Amino acid sequence: MTTERVRWGILGAGNIARTFVGDLVAQGLEVAAVASRDARRAAEFAAELSIPTSYGSYEALVADPGVDVIYIATPQAFHAEQALLAIDGGKPVLVEKSFTNDAPEAVRVVAAARAKGVFAMEAMWTRFLPTADAIGDVLERGSIGELVSVSSSHFQNLDVAPTSRHGNPELGGGVMADLGVYGVSFASRYLGEPTSMLVDGEASELGVDLSASVLLRHGAHRTSATLTRMDAPGSNRAAIVGSDGWIDIDSVFYASTSFTVYDGGRGQRELLRFDKPQHVGRGMQFQALEVERCLSAGELESPRMPLDESIAIMRTLDEVRARIAAARSSSVSR
Repeated sequence: MTTERVRWGILGAGNIARTFVGDLVAQGLEVAAVASRDARRAAEFAAELSIPTSYGSYEALVADPGVDVIYIATPQAFHAEQALLAIDGGKPVLVEKSFTNDAPEAVRVVAAARAKGVFAMEAMWTRFLPTADAIGDVLERGSIGELVSVSSSHFQNLDVAPTSRHGNPELGGGVMADLGVYGVSFASRYLGEPTSMLVDGEASELGVDLSASVLLRHGAHRTSATLTRMDAPGSNRAAIVGSDGWIDIDSVFYASTSFTVYDGGRGQRELLRFDKPQHVGRGMQFQALEVERCLSAGELESPRMPLDESIAIMRTLDEVRARIAAARSSSVSR
């Protein structure tokens, strides 16, 4: 891409799109257009956030020559369809997490992007935060030795009624798609794709996963644990354990936050304290900056959120949800 300034198009006009646009504008990035299936909603969103152009169809957004890259901010159930629309139109895409509704859809999107030679990336924004960069520096220095374990807990008290986005299976609702994906992606980043798993959890009468306890093995001597539920408040912390020490990541672990590095000796002394970084907004601009860097460099995917890893994460989510559903079916039939 030769355009000096990248012009963003926003597909969807909900809350996550509002946060994303706010962070981009605060960073000085350019948002050129927004689209919704409801033209009035798109126009109101554009007026609220000073976006020059709004559309009442996604096709019009994709066809706009003044849009260089599209951020897909709709529920998971629609990600694949809309990513394929953008890719077919030659537009690079940043697709909100979870990447798609399931792994087969993720495979289709990735295959289409590669066949068309179009950039695509999952919007796992937490990977690009200053906190994540600082943790990477600690690990690169070998401060805690060889990695052996990763753990996280993610609890939120959300609306899980069948009419809500989180509780509606037709909208891709479920704890793993919205909350558990953070823990699974966190473990994947540091330990790679799991080789086996143990799962327990609960599902609603509609089959939507409400809670999950996921223990993964990532090859010999490496494990991860993800605890999550979306119908109760609770801890949102994480830890990375090595052979010579560990990192305690404060709440909220997946956002801009602080952490402490400890020595693994008998005294368990504090080696480093990283304070919460100061930056504008929530921090969603950092993933956008990575997209713009990749486009400028002519890269078709980000090495920090590879497409094959997004597929692997979706495989893990699928298996966790399948096991929770099977357990519920078994208990109901007794």
